[in-house]
Amino acid sequence: MIKIRKSDERGFFNHGWLQTYHTFSFADYYDPRYVGFSDLRVINEDFIAPAQGFPPHFHRDMEIITYVLSGELRHRDSLGNGSTTLPQEVQKMTAGRGVRHSEFSSETEKTHLLQIWIFPNEKNLPPSYEQVRIPDSEKRGKLRVIATNEKLSDAVHLNQDAAIYASILNNDEQLEYTPKDNRSLWLQLISGKLEINGQILDSGDGAAITEEKKLSVKALADNTHFLLFDLR
Repeated sequence: MIKIRKSDERGFFNHGWLQTYHTFSFADYYDPRYVGFSDLRVINEDFIAPAQGFPPHFHRDMEIITYVLSGELRHRDSLGNGSTTLPQEVQKMTAGRGVRHSEFSSETEKTHLLQIWIFPNEKNLPPSYEQVRIPDSEKRGKLRVIATNEKLSDAVHLNQDAAIYASILNNDEQLEYTPKDNRSLWLQLISGKLEINGQILDSGDGAAITEEKKLSVKALADNTHFLLFDLR
């Protein structure tokens, strides 16, 4: 079964310095049909104006993944970490028993990103931070794991039975994915146009996928970019 979450049905807020789309209920946006999917709690698509961002704020008991699409994101946290995340990099923070952090765009350029929250497999984990570079060339024509509960040197680690894959396909390129029994999938289309098991997704659309033995994906435009979540 595939249930499409259309881009223009997402929650949207224009705060001037921030334009943000919420796939799931978040902050002042609430939709009882979309409060998360399996352990996936948040997919926010953010456009942050230059020299703007989120001042220090607190998180706990969440795996927070940031996928930068353009611009840059400057991160500072109470663990002493300070870094800049660029396109083709993935950042993950385990909030665990509690951490404060701030995030700001560059002084001169708008930043476009996806922020993703996944529930961890246990509470009160030690807070941690990591960042990995994954070039777009490694995502072209294939599903490239970018986050997983496996210990890999070239993907961020998730404290949950979950994996996130990224892919960039050109027009007419196809691939298949076979989930294990009783797994749930979420596909988030970042840009381009995609056909999945006969259904069409446009840029910004998401799809909840359950009880499908195989996922067949075909790009209907060049540089079709998407994330695939494999969840419990």
